[in-house]
Amino acid sequence: MKKVIKEKSLKEDYQGWVLNQIDFLDTFATTNHKNTVTEIANLIFNTMPVWIDFLFKIRNVLVSVVGLKTVQPIDYSVEYKIGGYIGFFRIYELKATEIVLGVNDKHLNFRVVVGKTKSEFYNVKITTLVTYHNKFGMVYMNVIKPFHKLVVKHMVKQAYRKP
Repeated sequence: MKKVIKEKSLKEDYQGWVLNQIDFLDTFATTNHKNTVTEIANLIFNTMPVWIDFLFKIRNVLVSVVGLKTVQPIDYSVEYKIGGYIGFFRIYELKATEIVLGVNDKHLNFRVVVGKTKSEFYNVKITTLVTYHNKFGMVYMNVIKPFHKLVVKHMVKQAYRKP
């Protein structure tokens, strides 16, 4: 059994309540019945391997030239509440089995939904959703898409716990 798989998701499942418009969507799943959804989100977004941290540093240098966000916002807080942050993502919604995190920028809005179900296998779903605001948002996403898939798959693997 693979630790992480890519799953099919439907825009309709997220459109309207996570983002009004969805231009990019993907979902990766893993298995973890030992941790809460909060602990899972922290395993994924607060335990960054060196090589992923390095990729983010390169990304920040490159996009700072065009004025994209690269530093912590003024309201940054690690409090586990709406408006707080897990890693570098703002918490938009909290439920017992689901957390919505994200970032808004001038080129795109990004959300990630961390959800936990009672399924025996692949019960943890990490869904990335993006809305482009302009052509640059679409170009940016197309450039980072191969890295996104590699990085997200590895980050999700950190939350895997043997059933």
